[in-house]
Amino acid sequence: MSRMMKQQWSRWFTTSFRVRYQESDQMGVVYHANYLNWFEIGRTEMIRALGFTYRGMEEEGVLLPVVDLDIHYKSPARYDDHVTVFTRMTQFSPLRIHYEYEVRRLKEEEHDLLSTIGIGLDRLPGHELVTGSTKHVWVNKDWKPARLDKCAPKLYDALRSSLLGGKE
Repeated sequence: MSRMMKQQWSRWFTTSFRVRYQESDQMGVVYHANYLNWFEIGRTEMIRALGFTYRGMEEEGVLLPVVDLDIHYKSPARYDDHVTVFTRMTQFSPLRIHYEYEVRRLKEEEHDLLSTIGIGLDRLPGHELVTGSTKHVWVNKDWKPARLDKCAPKLYDALRSSLLGGKE
């Protein structure tokens, strides 16, 4: 198996919130750059769901800068919408990680159903608002490439296990 795994997907991780007033313009539409913040929230909460924090990663000397970003706007989110950011890994190696995102507006019953059945779905609930992806590299505090399996082996194992779904 190559070091950079072929296109595989982890399960979807989710985080939900209501669109805040300061995230929207006078028309009540979410300002486009806020979706990038929401992608970061999705990544952060995914790492947290695996039992780690970005602060802990940084304390171990590992940073994760974005090196590539792709975003597609389908439909606007609006002030007070209930949105869910779906986040999953699509590729992972000791030096790189790629994420995929979908931001969706969910009705209350869809959100309740989501919390009941989990994220093993082929088709995500809600109305698609934005899709995107980011690519990252693992670096040390000197911004030199860092092998995650050497610098933070527990995090590496958790991410790898999540991507492989427990399969080798």
